[in-house]
Amino acid sequence: MHVTHLSLADFRSYARVEVPLDPGVTVFVGANGQGKTNLVEAVGYLAALGSHRVSSDAPLVRIGAERAVVRAAVTQGERSQLIELELNPGRANRARINRSSQVRPRDVLGILRTVLFAPEDLALVKGDPGERRRFLDELVTARSPRMAGVRSDYDRVLKQRNTLLKSAAMARRHGGRSMDMSTLDIWDQHLAQVGAELLAHRLDLIAVLQPLTDKAYGDVAPGGGPVGLEYRGSVGENPGRTREELYEQLLAALAGVRKQEIERGVTLVGPHRDDLLLGLRGMPAKGYASHGESWSYALALRLASYELLRAEGNEPVLVLDDVFAELDARRRERLAELVAPAEQVLVTAAVDDDVPGVLTGTRYAVAGGEVTRL
Repeated sequence: MHVTHLSLADFRSYARVEVPLDPGVTVFVGANGQGKTNLVEAVGYLAALGSHRVSSDAPLVRIGAERAVVRAAVTQGERSQLIELELNPGRANRARINRSSQVRPRDVLGILRTVLFAPEDLALVKGDPGERRRFLDELVTARSPRMAGVRSDYDRVLKQRNTLLKSAAMARRHGGRSMDMSTLDIWDQHLAQVGAELLAHRLDLIAVLQPLTDKAYGDVAPGGGPVGLEYRGSVGENPGRTREELYEQLLAALAGVRKQEIERGVTLVGPHRDDLLLGLRGMPAKGYASHGESWSYALALRLASYELLRAEGNEPVLVLDDVFAELDARRRERLAELVAPAEQVLVTAAVDDDVPGVLTGTRYAVAGGEVTRL
C-alpha cells in the first residue's frame, strides 16, 4: 500500500498544495514551523480520522477558512482509490470515495493504513492511561474498521449514562426524590454490551502484540528486554474469554460500584477507565525506564503495530514525523534499518543530516507554504 498523490486545501498552513508521492522513502525537509509535519498529519488523518497532534478538527482548518479538504490517491496492488475528507468544525465532516456520492467519514477507514512515529509517542510510556487506550483503540480500528462504530456507540452510551448519574447525584445532594433505578439498569446493559465488544478486541490485540513488541524492543535495543504487556481493566485480573463472559463481568463490576457512581455522578468502570501496563525486565516501564529505554519502548510498540498489520495482509504506510532528531545515533540507525524495506516511508526532518543514509529516496524542501521536489 502506498499514497501516490496528496492534495490539501485550507489544511493547517496550506491554502492549497499538490504533492506527488512515490513508493519507497520520501523525506520532507524544512525548518520548524514551515509545514512539513502538516503534510504527514494529513495522511495520518485520512487513515485514522484524527490527528496525532490535536484532539479536535478546528486547529486543522487554515485561519480564515470555513473548512479544509484532504484528498489522497491510494494504491494497493492493482487497485487504486481516491479518498477525500472535508473537515467542517462544529458541523458534520463529509467524505467521498472515488468522487462518488458522499459516504460516512468512517467508511473511509481501512482504505489507507498508517503507522506513525512521532515525538508525542513518548507519552505511550510516560503519559497517562488515556494515551495507551488511544493507541490500543486506533490499532484495533486499523485491524477492523467496523470497530469505529463500536467505539462511537460506547462513547454515546457512556455520555448518556454519565448524564443520568449526574442527575441522580444532584437529586441526592439536594434532597430530591430518588431516581428510578430501572433506567440505570438499562444503561448498564447497553454499556456492558458495547464495552464487552471493545474489551474483547483489546484483549485479542494485546495477545498478538506482546511477542511482536518484545522482538521489536530487542531489535531497537539489543539485550535491553524483555518487555511485557498487561491489560489492567475493570473486570479484574481474570477477564473472560468470550464476549458473553466479559458482558457479565462488566455488569457485575458496574453493580459493585453503583453507590459510589451515584455519589460522584460519573461512570467509574468500563473500557474508558482501563490501562495497558508496560513492563520492562519485570518492572513497570513508567517510572523505572530511563529516557532512552522509554523511547525504545515507544518505538517497539509502533514497530510491532507495523508488523502486525503487515502480517495481516495490508502493509501500512510508515510515517516518521521528526523522530530522528529525538534519538541518539545508535537508535537512529537501528530504526532506519528496520523501516527502510517498507513499501512506503514518509519522513520529516528539520535538516537532511538527521536522516540516516540508508533512507535514500525522494526529497522535498518545505518552506513558506511551498513544497518543492529536490
